[in-house]
Amino acid sequence: MPDSDTAPGTLAEQINRLLPQTQCGQCDYAGCRPYAEAIAAGRADINQCPPGGVAGIRAIAVLLGVAPKPLNAEHGEPKPDSVVVIREDECIGCTKCIQACPVDAIVGASKMMHTVLADLCTGCNLCIPPCPVDCIDIVAAEALT
Repeated sequence: MPDSDTAPGTLAEQINRLLPQTQCGQCDYAGCRPYAEAIAAGRADINQCPPGGVAGIRAIAVLLGVAPKPLNAEHGEPKPDSVVVIREDECIGCTKCIQACPVDAIVGASKMMHTVLADLCTGCNLCIPPCPVDCIDIVAAEALT
């Protein structure tokens, strides 16, 4: 039986569909679904998602019938859509980036080069801090199209 907070059509699920699905954690929740559940339960404010930006805040406000508010700067600033690219010739195959990626957009094997599946990358950048050789770059998403 599905959890009542995440069943299709519930408020939490409606909010979750409005979030950008970056799973970045900037909102202080482990991903978009937990953040949506917290908003629906009144435990989180609607303005904690930098990747969703002003448009996301407005959409959630309309859904909830509340006034939109500015993005809470404690959670970061909106930025253009981006993805990461691994400089493969510098990659040592440690797998730390793979472990950090919340959407499985990085593929590779231990002690082998890794690569990013750009179509799956949400631009959360969570793979960058654990990289011991600093071989991951942020690029504008439109640069890859």
